[in-house]
Amino acid sequence: MRFALLGDVHANLPALQAVVAHAKELDVAGYWNIGDFVGYGPFPNEVIDLLRDINAQSIIGNYDQKVLKFPQKAKKWHKKKHPLKYSAFGWAYETLTIDNREYLASLPTELELTVAKRSVLLTHASPQSIEEHLTPETPQERFYELVRGVSADLVVFGHSHQPFVRLINGVWFVNTGSVGRPDDGDPRSCYAILEITDRDIIVKHYRLVYDLDRTVNAIHDAHLPEAFAQMMILGYNLDDVLERIALKKI
Repeated sequence: MRFALLGDVHANLPALQAVVAHAKELDVAGYWNIGDFVGYGPFPNEVIDLLRDINAQSIIGNYDQKVLKFPQKAKKWHKKKHPLKYSAFGWAYETLTIDNREYLASLPTELELTVAKRSVLLTHASPQSIEEHLTPETPQERFYELVRGVSADLVVFGHSHQPFVRLINGVWFVNTGSVGRPDDGDPRSCYAILEITDRDIIVKHYRLVYDLDRTVNAIHDAHLPEAFAQMMILGYNLDDVLERIALKKI
């Protein structure tokens, strides 16, 4: 059985469409999504609608949570957060339909699944924190600490937007990479295919070219900041893009 592991779409519909089309060609049995549907990209409702249409097993991401909290946190965040980050939260909240806000709010922070007698945990960042960045550079010791609190055979997560796989004491840790907003300098969309049986677990990441121009044009049409377009073009997060702008590297 094959499953598509995806997450961190961040409102980038063309990237998600490319991933779904690719996964359908591979005849996947389902889609597992680790959250962060929205943020910076111009298609928040369309991304949620598509993931709902394909019956993705989904959890909420930390960015999704922050967007939903915007009305309560707006005054505080206006003083504390970078203006572009503040505007991104506000725009996403105001653009989401009421139905899609309610859908995001209904999602769990974790999801436990069983496939071919294997137990799977979907979590956004790490099993201990929805905001912990686990990357290819995370020390091995940290994964051993996490294993002690995990009962699953496979942990699927994202948040750091950097695809990788670790096998620790019989537990697989799979970072899906980011469908819509990679942070590793490769702007192509990223997701993983999982093949799971009683005896084997096989994971393969794919990087896909998608209609980037459509995403960038939609960012411009929505009058979102140019830095958001540069994030998609360059494959870097907002802080890195702002640093490059300051250094006149863009």
